[in-house]
Amino acid sequence: MRVVTLRINGDEREIAVRDHWTLLEALRYELGLTGSKQGCDKGDCGACTVLVDGEPTLACVTLAVLAEGREITTIEGLAPRHRASGGEGADPLQEAFDRCGALQCGFCQPGTLLSARALLDRTPRPDREAIRAALAGNLCRCTGYTQILEAIELAAGEAAGVEVPTPEWMADLRRAEGTSRP
Repeated sequence: MRVVTLRINGDEREIAVRDHWTLLEALRYELGLTGSKQGCDKGDCGACTVLVDGEPTLACVTLAVLAEGREITTIEGLAPRHRASGGEGADPLQEAFDRCGALQCGFCQPGTLLSARALLDRTPRPDREAIRAALAGNLCRCTGYTQILEAIELAAGEAAGVEVPTPEWMADLRRAEGTSRP
């Protein structure tokens, strides 16, 4: 066992890990941060994605000892990070995912949200091709990705103060429900 200090969601945590433990194992099983999902365990699905120094990183193929001294953000830290920077409530991406119906079973959602957050942090107004490229490592089995793309476009547009057109499927749903909910 080896003691490492990890800076996770703004807090320093000292934990004992085996040299072969992945960052995902340390997060889930030592720290109880279960938002990052354990999917394929070989870096194919993206469900375990976290941000390490602001970059999307597959926690299932990253050794925990290599994350020492680096800034790690998990899905549990996304809303607090937003509030610490002066925002209110959840991260705007989380809100946009909800409003656009981009939430399905939720298994892929943490990794997808963190990949999208990293994209918007470096490219505030990405085009759809850039969004697709940023999410290329995040697999979702529940959706056709359209609502995920629309949610990211909505969050980016709102952050820039640009009105984003309501997708036709959402406008139809609102008319059927008799609501004007954004």
